[in-house]
Formats: sequence, C-alpha cells, structure tokens
Amino acid sequence: MKSSIFALSALVLGLGNLSHAQTFVVDQYADHGEKGTLRWAIEQANSQPSEAHQIQIKAVGQAPFVIFPEKPLPEIRTAVSIVGEAWAANGQYIAIDGSKYVKGTGVEACPGAVSGQFGTNVRTTTLPGLVLRDTQNVQIQGLEVRNFCIGVLINRASNNLIQHNRIMNNYGGAGVMLTGDDGQGGSTATTTNNNKVLNNYFQDNGDGLELTRGAAFNLVANNQFISTAQNPEPSQGIEILWGNDNSIVGNTFKNYSDGLQINWGKRNYIAYNELSHNSIGFNLTGDGNILDSNRLHDNRIGVAIRSEKDANAHITLTKNLIWNNGKDVKRCEAGGSCVPEQRTGAIIMNVPALEHAEFVGSRGRGVVMDENTLQHTCQDATQQNCNAKANQNITAPTLQVKQGVVTVEVQAQKNAMYRVEFFGNSQKNANEAEIFLGTEQVVTDENGKAKIQWKPTQKVQSITATLTDIHGASSELSPAVKL
Repeated sequence: MKSSIFALSALVLGLGNLSHAQTFVVDQYADHGEKGTLRWAIEQANSQPSEAHQIQIKAVGQAPFVIFPEKPLPEIRTAVSIVGEAWAANGQYIAIDGSKYVKGTGVEACPGAVSGQFGTNVRTTTLPGLVLRDTQNVQIQGLEVRNFCIGVLINRASNNLIQHNRIMNNYGGAGVMLTGDDGQGGSTATTTNNNKVLNNYFQDNGDGLELTRGAAFNLVANNQFISTAQNPEPSQGIEILWGNDNSIVGNTFKNYSDGLQINWGKRNYIAYNELSHNSIGFNLTGDGNILDSNRLHDNRIGVAIRSEKDANAHITLTKNLIWNNGKDVKRCEAGGSCVPEQRTGAIIMNVPALEHAEFVGSRGRGVVMDENTLQHTCQDATQQNCNAKANQNITAPTLQVKQGVVTVEVQAQKNAMYRVEFFGNSQKNANEAEIFLGTEQVVTDENGKAKIQWKPTQKVQSITATLTDIHGASSELSPAVKL
C-alpha cells in the first residue's frame, strides 16, 4: 500500500513538471531570436515541457514565405507540433532555408564526421535544419525544408510524425535522416522507433531519406522521391543502413542511382512502391527483408541482390510486377549499375556495389576507401576469402509449355518445400514479370528434383517464374516461355 502511495505521488510530481499546452506564434521571419521568430518559439517550447505545445508559423506578407536561419536552430527536445499554416489553407509551404549558414554550394559544403570527408555516403549529422534529438511526439507539417546538409534530423527520437512537407536540395546527408547514431558512429537499438514519414515530397536531396544505425519499426509511406538533372549527387531515394523492421509502403522513386538501397538491414517490409528510371530499382543486402507487390519499370536493373559476408542472408521477392527494364541508365553515385558488361533486366544476382572491388562508379565523392577491405564474390566453391553467391545461390525453375500447360522442373535442396511464383507478359518477346499469375508449392525428392504441371487461367503471351525456399530466399526469373 505504501509503495503504491509513493508511486502515485511520483506520478503527480512528474505531471506537475509539465506546463499547460501553449501556442507559440511565428510571425517574424528575421532570425534575431526575439519574440515571434522560429528560434524564439522553439526555445519557448523546450523551456516549458508539455505534451501538446504548438508552434504556428504564419504566412507573412506575400509568397514566397521564407525563413532564413543565420545559425543552427535550437534542437527540438520536447513534444510540439510545428505547422506552416498556409499549407492547410491553400497548399503553399512556408520554407526554412539553410543557404545563409551552410557555406558553399553542392556536396562539398556538407562535411562528414571524419575530417576531410564530405557529401553522400559518409557518416554525418552535420549542418541540419530541424533537429529532433532525444525526444518524442513531435509533428512537422506544411513546411519546405531546403538547402541544408540534412533537412530534418531525427536522432534517438521516437513516435514523431513528418507529414505534408516538401524536402528539397539538402545535399550531403539526406532530406530526412532517422538515425540511432550514438554520437560516435555506433548504433542504438531502441531509441529511433515508431516514427512516421507520410505524404511528403522529396526532390534533389543526396539521399531522400535514411534509416540508419538502429532505426527500427518506422513507417515511410506515400511519399514521392524524385531526383532531377540539377541534383549533384543523386544516390538513393531511401537508404537503410543497419536499420531493422521498418515498413516502406506506397512510395514513388524516380531518377536515382538506387531507388531504395538496403545495407545489412533485417526484416524490413517493402511493399506497393513504384520505382522507375533508376539505374537500380532495389539494391539489396540483408537478412529477412521482404519485397512484396512493388512495381518496377524502365530501370537498368529492377532488383539487384548483392553478395555479402553473411552467407546465410536471404531476401524474399513476392508478387512484384517488373517490366521494361534493361534501360541504359548508368547513374552511379554511391550506388547504381555502371559495369560495362553487367547483365541487366528484372532480377539480377551478385551485382557489385560500393563494398565490392568490381564496382564501377563513385563510392561517394568525398569518400576514401581502403582497397584492402573491398569484397569479392566467389565464382566457384574452391575460392576463399570471398562472399558466397547472393541469396543462397538459389536456382530459378525451368519451364516448358505444351498445349497451354506449363511443366515446371526444379533442381534444389533435397527433401525440401519451395514456392513457385508465376508471372506473365503481354508481349511474346518479353521475359520479365509484368503480370502476377499465381503460386504453386513443390516438394523435392531425395535427389533435389521436383516436377509439376500448371495451367494459367489468365491470357498472356509469355510466362516466367521464380523459386523461393522455406527460409525466404528467392531466385532470379526463369527464362521465359512463349504461349
């Protein structure tokens, strides 16, 4: 009974430390720090912790509405909603523009954490615009955040919402960076969780968005990630680096080196996205990642799965619609595919990337890599000091067709169950996966062989298939057969 009274007293005292929710109005765009400025409003919110403060940024004067911070803004360390009011009224964004204190132009203006490094693909948390650090329950809406090295930095912060914003021209780091970085380059596993990045427009950032160093259980949905010819280092729409259990759903990726790149992240769910005109749509390593029902077209490579040091890693491809790839998109800024004789098309295994000696392109313009650390992919079982072939080296099934019936032959592990996914194409000479047709289970015998017959119920001109084992490793597409 006594312990319950003490607990209740502590709760009451804790609640007593929270101030009443207040609204701080920003109607001064100058950055002198006085009442009415954005700097003042953030400082006021930080000094009076509450669960529901609001910072309302007014549309002052005539459009365009722009705030130019002259030095770093205060970090946001309390729950607060920051809203550009014009967006809800007429769709106009109020801009926070870092060009007055990010000195220089392009990626060289954005230093990494290691002296002498700069630009995309270096560890950095430098020169950000809005910073959410060691906090939660922050909402940002109706803003255009531009011309910083990182537009919005979410560092060891959870349960935040970034929605209905425009994130542009943040070179070097990312438009939005969600990271559990501990300040020394290490990961923190439980600090950057359950954030939501929804319905935003990203254009011409180095990486559009990053989920790094322990960022987990975050949702990135219904955003547009676009790069144009003005982007000096168009690397990834999204990069996941040691980030686990995130969901990337319903986004658009266009004109990057990689639409989405996963580097050793685990159990991320990537679904219902559309990727086009990238050098590589999905560029992947990691274990337990699932790519479901995405649409990939007009890329050089639709899905690239790289070899890695973890020989047991597996990536699942299911119901993805892939067509019209093999385009001559040789864009290789910290990713992409520029190897001259590289196989291209829908799904390609063992594509070299930044960590591989065979990679052709920029590993990051400010990056210096030790050649002794570069990886190689084993070409046969006798080689040593190299990575096993990607995704368990699983082999695609063989298809034959006669009188509208497809015969499927599998050569795989003995006494094991597999899933065959069938895809159709609307053109006879097409060999990708334009239309999802269905699945069948097969079980191999003691020699690792299985054979089934399957008849499509939908009219198509050619058929291909993939094979997926019980652990989730998927193959490339089989050679197409014409109906």
